[in-house]
Amino acid sequence: MSFNWETCSSDIKDFILNLHKEITKIINDNMVGFYIHGSVAMGGFNPISSDVDILVVTEKPITVVTKRKLAKLFLTCSNSPYPVEISFLNLDQLKYWKHPCPFDFHYSETWRERYENDLLRGTYYFLNGDVKTDSDLAAHITITNNRGICIVGAPIIDVFPIVPRSDYISSIVGDFKDCLENIEEDPIYCTLNLIRVYWYLKEGVISSKQEAGNWGLGTFPKEFSMTVKKVVDCYANHKNAYELEKDELLLLRDYISDRVQKLLYREFKSTF
Repeated sequence: MSFNWETCSSDIKDFILNLHKEITKIINDNMVGFYIHGSVAMGGFNPISSDVDILVVTEKPITVVTKRKLAKLFLTCSNSPYPVEISFLNLDQLKYWKHPCPFDFHYSETWRERYENDLLRGTYYFLNGDVKTDSDLAAHITITNNRGICIVGAPIIDVFPIVPRSDYISSIVGDFKDCLENIEEDPIYCTLNLIRVYWYLKEGVISSKQEAGNWGLGTFPKEFSMTVKKVVDCYANHKNAYELEKDELLLLRDYISDRVQKLLYREFKSTF
């Protein structure tokens, strides 16, 4: 079974609210707002495999000392039991939109080993004062504007800029290309992500993976219906993808890819 913020268990809510509490202790009165996006906000949160997606906005940039404290916090809290993907941005970074968007600090499980090494060895290879950028933030902020939830702080509409459609497309197409290549290694995530990118380009709908899968079930030609059903069932019921055959995955991938390429061509052509 999958959940959103309204229907999720007290364990998930307590986990998120405790994160807010611990982050507030570290950044004190610098917090503008704490926002959730992704599957917790939109629905489709899978307690076994989903990330908890969070954006934190601060009034001022955070210091290196603060970044290292935050890294220690997330190394302890993330994956206990839910993995966290979180980005910290300050108001100046959001005042004038840039793509890729600058940010102060980011944590996801991909960064775990790097942060562990920096803290263990006292180095500053990753936990430093550099201002980094992330093209994924165009997607995260767009989803927050459309489907996000303010847990604490200033309203979403007062904090986040409107991301141009072209920047949002640029952001989601990067992940789309990765999914084309990796569909055999991660068939459930990749297939659902391919479908939701296609849905957005076709109809402008910003969706969760679960919503996209259900749309695919009702929209795709019959020859793909069984494959999509398997993917949706695996995602919703936390099953392994052992029933999915390589050939059926690649046929579905190629069907979506062909249509997305045509839609992107029209999108690109219409801007000139």
